[in-house]
Amino acid sequence: MGRALEAFTGRVLGRHQAAVVRIGFGLVWLAYLLREWPNRRVLYGDRSPWSMDLAQQLLADNGAFTVLPWFHGRLWFEAVYHLAVLAALAVVLGWRTRASTVLFLVTVLSLQNRDVFLGDGGDNVVHLMAVYLVFTRCAEVWSLDARRGRPGWGGVVLWAALGAVLVACQFGDFSGDSLTWTSASFPYLGWAPLSWGLWAVAGLWWALGRLRPDGEVRAVLDGLATMVHNCAMLVIAAEVVLIYATAGWYKVQGTRWQDGTALYYPLHLDYFAPWPALSALVGSALVPVFLISYGTVIVQVAFPFTLLNRRVKNVLLAIMMAEHLGIAVVLGLPVFSLAMVAADAVFLPTGALLWAERRVRWVRRVRRVRPSRRGGAVRRERVPVGADEPL
Repeated sequence: MGRALEAFTGRVLGRHQAAVVRIGFGLVWLAYLLREWPNRRVLYGDRSPWSMDLAQQLLADNGAFTVLPWFHGRLWFEAVYHLAVLAALAVVLGWRTRASTVLFLVTVLSLQNRDVFLGDGGDNVVHLMAVYLVFTRCAEVWSLDARRGRPGWGGVVLWAALGAVLVACQFGDFSGDSLTWTSASFPYLGWAPLSWGLWAVAGLWWALGRLRPDGEVRAVLDGLATMVHNCAMLVIAAEVVLIYATAGWYKVQGTRWQDGTALYYPLHLDYFAPWPALSALVGSALVPVFLISYGTVIVQVAFPFTLLNRRVKNVLLAIMMAEHLGIAVVLGLPVFSLAMVAADAVFLPTGALLWAERRVRWVRRVRRVRPSRRGGAVRRERVPVGADEPL
């Protein structure tokens, strides 16, 4: 128990898995926003069939957070939408991750809560993971923050600018009940203490890193951040297990899954047939459809129990990722499928991720080979790459 407590409070567990989850969900949301850019006003803007008045009536009942009702003009909507694009790109690159993950959370909630009838299972997963990423140390590897090393004064400027924006939003009349200090439901805290708390902790973190990097207060703060990260990673893993467990046991109760014909019907729906010839080809093979239907149920129900055996878990994890990629292509559900693949990444073995990192370094090393002319002959030179160079 002592060793477990020491690891929980002193080690950042799953650094590479957190980085993959960060990059994966940033890419999913960025791809979705860019794909729907021509339709953005119809989905979330002034041309949406779900008008802002209807959205505000629903928001008054469920208390969901969104900044889009603060102003009713098109300019404000365009600013929020394009801020969402920039925030997703910053999350993918790992640039100023403490700030970019918060902006990522705000924009995801703002757009999705503007019209809740547009979402599906993939949007729900992005919604949840955007909350969890704020509390992880997901930029310790494979990020621009990791390459930068010691924080500079650019972060202070960004911190001050975001503080000024937060002051304007908190004390302005346009925010309404979005930034309240208390909530009527559990945990009875509004968005104001969360926003101000994250902003204050970021400032304290930078100040202690500059003034007392080896002090006791900084060590305590670093230990608390490590524990929060480990708890967030545990919650992400539990969320994925819960998704598969509930999906599998609900399928067990369905008659179409019991007789093995559940996959047959969506393959013959035009809505789920981006490639009609491919859907017809897969749907005509009755035995594979039967096996895939039964295999899906077995894998989803068994996955939570396979966590006790690493090798079996890795095999089922590869099968589920391949299945989601197949759903993305055959049924035309890329956002849902890629969101689940990104969520599954929390269970990827560290050895496989380190192997992928070494392969990428090798590719970079090969690409750095450049031709040079000496005495009329062409010779290939290799540029050495340090073993400790960040990816």
